[in-house]
Amino acid sequence: MASSSSLVKLLSILLIIISIFAEQAVSVAPDECQTEVNSCTNKKKAVPLKVIAIFSILIASIIGVCSPLFTKSIPALNPDRDLFTIVKCFASGIILATGFMHVLPDSFEMLSSQCLKEHPWHKFPFTGFVAMLSALVTLMIDSMATSIYSRKSSAGITPVNGAGSATNDMAVVNIGQFHGHGHHHDAKPADQHQQLLRYRVIAMVLELGIVVHSVVIGLSLGASNNTCTIKGLVAALCFHQMFEGMGLGGCILQAEYKAFKKFVMAFFFSVTTPFGIAMGMALSKTYKDNSPTALITVGLLNASSSGLLIYMALVDLLSAEFMGPKLQGSIKLQLKSCVAALLGAGGMSVMAIWA
Repeated sequence: MASSSSLVKLLSILLIIISIFAEQAVSVAPDECQTEVNSCTNKKKAVPLKVIAIFSILIASIIGVCSPLFTKSIPALNPDRDLFTIVKCFASGIILATGFMHVLPDSFEMLSSQCLKEHPWHKFPFTGFVAMLSALVTLMIDSMATSIYSRKSSAGITPVNGAGSATNDMAVVNIGQFHGHGHHHDAKPADQHQQLLRYRVIAMVLELGIVVHSVVIGLSLGASNNTCTIKGLVAALCFHQMFEGMGLGGCILQAEYKAFKKFVMAFFFSVTTPFGIAMGMALSKTYKDNSPTALITVGLLNASSSGLLIYMALVDLLSAEFMGPKLQGSIKLQLKSCVAALLGAGGMSVMAIWA
């Protein structure tokens, strides 16, 4: 797809820029900071913990991303029900807190490290700048991808679950945009198709941001030999991946992809963090998380990911829900959704103590 190739090109450009910065840092600051060693540093004890982390995070991720995909068999959790909206707002709050409370502070810490040369890393707020650019680029991708999909689908998108059926047409309308009562006979098919396009673009862009972030945090955990840190990270990441997966799974469900594409997107989300951990374990001898190259690469990737996640959580998830006709038509549902979003953001913020 055109949008997918555009995302790949943008990622390639980003990685080239990061490598240039990293090479410059290594050439001007060849002496790497020494890795801190204490009573918790034990490579032999760390390996079993990392293996446990791989499987436990994998299971938590699968449960999180797949649970919304099976809600159609549970009437109370259908996408047109109030409970689904409340759960989605809770998961959106988690994604927002992930960007603000986990990814962004990590980037600030890395790019302001004393291991990096004073100029330019301590003279300019690269984290805020890259996060801002990432949010703007995400907006552009969001807009252009929607335009491209709209042009290619001028004849309209037929929902997977039944071509031309009135029931499925109404299901598309009800998801997040209209009251879930099934009485909107005046809605135009073009509006339904446009909304479905938006859900598909949102799902794709959100998955991109989450996958980048998941690989980075997995790499950091896999390269660490600090058993005290790993123990806390495993529990925090299981919670994080499960509920972040619920947010992504809800978007995938609303996009009404075919079963194979749903499986592919759920698969990539589920395996990225375990893959990052495995890669970190393989590179543990050469990868040092406080070397200039690692600090710059991971720091800039975290900044990019934070801008994307914050934009998606605020604009495409929370704002779309709260400003949509469904929540605008019910103050009671608005209050419940507000509480859910605050609980999600608060819970993930508390996790910042350990991860």
